[in-house]
Amino acid sequence: MLRFPLALALTVLPATPGTGSAQGPARSRDTAGLRRAVPNGFSLAAVGDLIQTHKVSSARITGLADLIAMIGRASIAFGNFESSAIDMGTFRGHPAAENGGLWLRSEPEVVPDLKAMGFDLVARANNNSYDWGAEGMRETDRRLDQAGIVHAGTGETRSAARAPRYLVTPQGTVAMVSMTSTFPPLAPAMDAVNGAPGRPGVNALRISERVLVSPAMLQSLRSIHGAQPPDAFQPADPASTDLELFGVRYRSSPAITSQVAWSYDVDSTDVRENLAAIRQGKAKAGFVIASIHAHEPGNWSTEPPDFLPGLAHAAIDAGADAFIGHGPHQLRGIEIYRGRPIFYSLGNFLFQVSSIGPFPMDGYEQFGKDPRTTTSAEFHEWFRQRFFGGADGRVWYRSVVAVSTYQDGGVADIRLYPVELGFDDTGANRGIPRPAPPEVAQQILATLVRLSRPFGTTIAVEGNVGVIRITPPAPPR
Repeated sequence: MLRFPLALALTVLPATPGTGSAQGPARSRDTAGLRRAVPNGFSLAAVGDLIQTHKVSSARITGLADLIAMIGRASIAFGNFESSAIDMGTFRGHPAAENGGLWLRSEPEVVPDLKAMGFDLVARANNNSYDWGAEGMRETDRRLDQAGIVHAGTGETRSAARAPRYLVTPQGTVAMVSMTSTFPPLAPAMDAVNGAPGRPGVNALRISERVLVSPAMLQSLRSIHGAQPPDAFQPADPASTDLELFGVRYRSSPAITSQVAWSYDVDSTDVRENLAAIRQGKAKAGFVIASIHAHEPGNWSTEPPDFLPGLAHAAIDAGADAFIGHGPHQLRGIEIYRGRPIFYSLGNFLFQVSSIGPFPMDGYEQFGKDPRTTTSAEFHEWFRQRFFGGADGRVWYRSVVAVSTYQDGGVADIRLYPVELGFDDTGANRGIPRPAPPEVAQQILATLVRLSRPFGTTIAVEGNVGVIRITPPAPPR
């Protein structure tokens, strides 16, 4: 396992907020050719999760058409497709025994609808891509291919899932690498070896989680550990600051007083192979997107997990021109590193969790619901209210479209357009984006200003749009 802040062998810089992210002159890339590869005026429209159940592009929602037109004006548009587009009338697969939280499903018409809305590339490595097994993953990927949407992060083997995928545009070739640190145990793809076949699945970035506790808390946990029946556990090392108890790993930290924290180690093989995929993508493309789906430490957290800044920096060092995170269903901060944007989470762009269906028996049994009296729609609306409703539920229905424009090899400015997903709507219109009204837009931008400040990023609020301006890197001598 590799702890990123100590990963000097991978030339990963310490994950200190603000490193290389001031609004002044950014450090130049190591290779001048990498800077020149991005054409001047190239623009990227990026959003977060696309959880869409049916066609929405023609919905009669005020401002939706303008939002779609704005996305279409960018050189390329990116989002994370977190669903399976399968036709239940012809599907011959099965719901997976383990899902990514829910068995997400989209009508087949959703894929061409995403293309109609201007999306060119979608990430597929996430915790829901394997909800309907290998068959659901394959059918979804086939539909994306047919629609002309480039996708990455899934494949018949790990090498295929990690491989960069390419989009050819009038402004040059774009490469994308998609990975996920959040996934159910059955989802990771694997390569063949020594006569054993490979396994289809997602490009999984394996992590090891530790809960950080105070020394006094660890001592209490040691007492519980020692109260287990004899031979039911491995004896704890009294000199160690780590302890495993009931499947959870704990570590003593003097920085912890009253509130625990989380820390992560990342599998070094997964890091090495993903960085190699990014380098390979840069060798064949002028612009590279590195994408990660990361719910850690939980959907409740507006801060990224401690491994993510180091990974993002390493990805940009390897050739990524944008690092785009998603997963926790809400916004996280923005960092500028070496003239490249890092979006730690762009939240949701489409969030139709209350109109998914049908729903497998496993889910009804898990939550104690009776399928004879509860429809799929009713179940999902109950689920939405339980996990994404309440007084703070609006956070899941507020996000931005981030449009980054590049000049002289680096990002020159980023414009953040606030969107609202119809939290107060009922029925089919809930979860569909539209420009946020002025008061809501100001609240969204204030949140992003606050979350981005620890990374040294200044966001100017101009009207109802957030603007990040970056001084271009100095030319090489």
